Amino acid sequence: MPHFVSPEAVIEGDVPLPQTGVIAYRTRRGVVQVLLMTSRDTGRWIIPKGNIKPGTTPSQVAAQEAFEEAGIKGTIVSSTPLGMYTYSKKLGSGEARAATVEVFLLHVQKHVKKWPEKGERQLAWVSAKEAVGLIEEPGVVPLLVRLMENELVV
Repeated sequence: MPHFVSPEAVIEGDVPLPQTGVIAYRTRRGVVQVLLMTSRDTGRWIIPKGNIKPGTTPSQVAAQEAFEEAGIKGTIVSSTPLGMYTYSKKLGSGEARAATVEVFLLHVQKHVKKWPEKGERQLAWVSAKEAVGLIEEPGVVPLLVRLMENELVV
């Protein structure tokens, strides 16, 4: 079931929480596939993402989150994000806060056997078209469409 936070529940006046994430992709038999994973709390399909920590770049954090959450390693295609989106992040306190996510393309070269959050999420390699139908973060959909339309990956 999708997790939505009403606009009234969002903490007013807070600066959006800076986050970064990746659309991770690989090519199998000439077909580009993207990696989706489930969130730990609701099980909805999302992309790897996390908070930007001081002293790190968004692309460094994006690659690290992809490893920690999905066990994938690869190369960030460009230091320029593919795009950005904003969503309401539910905090541990039950309140919600706006979060803005910079999304980078990550060309996956390796999927390791052990990673920090192994067993906490399901992973699925799907076509970008399939991902559009599965993803439950509306802001990611235009990025996937852009990926398909512009053939940004080779």
